[in-house]
Amino acid sequence: MEFRQLQTFVTIAQEESFSRAAELLGYSQSAVTVQIRQLEEELKVRLFDRMGKKTVLTGQGRRLLEYAGCIIREVNRAKAALIREEELMEPLHVGTLESLCFSKLPPVLGYFRSNYPKVPIKITTASPKELIAMMEKNQLDLIYFLDRPRYSNNWNKELEVREPIVFVAAPDSPFAGKRGLKLEEILGEPFFLTEKNENYRRELDQYLESQNRSLVPFLEITNTEFIIQMIRKNRGISYLPYFAVHDSVREGKLAVLDVTDFRIVMYRQIFYHKNKWKTREMEEFIRLARMDLS
Repeated sequence: MEFRQLQTFVTIAQEESFSRAAELLGYSQSAVTVQIRQLEEELKVRLFDRMGKKTVLTGQGRRLLEYAGCIIREVNRAKAALIREEELMEPLHVGTLESLCFSKLPPVLGYFRSNYPKVPIKITTASPKELIAMMEKNQLDLIYFLDRPRYSNNWNKELEVREPIVFVAAPDSPFAGKRGLKLEEILGEPFFLTEKNENYRRELDQYLESQNRSLVPFLEITNTEFIIQMIRKNRGISYLPYFAVHDSVREGKLAVLDVTDFRIVMYRQIFYHKNKWKTREMEEFIRLARMDLS
């Protein structure tokens, strides 16, 4: 039994596909098939069944997956122990939201560049739902997102920080500085919002639906920096995490609206999968995120 066979076996189990596993591992599909056939012959069991378009584990396959995960974690632990303590150099792949990418990651990445220049970092942005799916498939080392508190027996949570979500407009907006605003008063304005059905936008839509109201934004876009630039030019109203607009508010380029009948908070959270060996690079990223360097 070879270590690469176990890695291939685990990847197929996660992806439910021989072809997808081959693509991720950089093998040909025939090479992946040969590895699994050799593993099955050695163990004298069948590890996978094909169910329609999916490849699923047999009972014996599920039992092997448990042991394979332990073996891979211990091998990764041994590798990490052999790296010189004074130098970080292993790759780090972080999944996050665009708002966090612009607002919270630059100082963390700047610290890595100055102190650990040999660490190759990859950032992937997506929705919380997509990030969780990628983490479950071992496509990301850790995920950093904003949402209602999330929990799972399969995850380790390393951070949970409360973050308010606010309505913002340009300082010369007629609503800026007005106390005790009701959401109804600003619904007629052009809104620039993040995409529908994603965390704080979803909460806003659900509240409006409960009041038999709806909001058709002038623009929907994932890029929060673009939204901020448009609002600063007095182009309307948006609804964003306070950390994303903090600098603009402090500089007097945006104003937080005092909308009193709809207020929510979300939480910045960091997770990694329990089957994932936490590398020193991951530990350092988590440490810096906790310090909130921005």
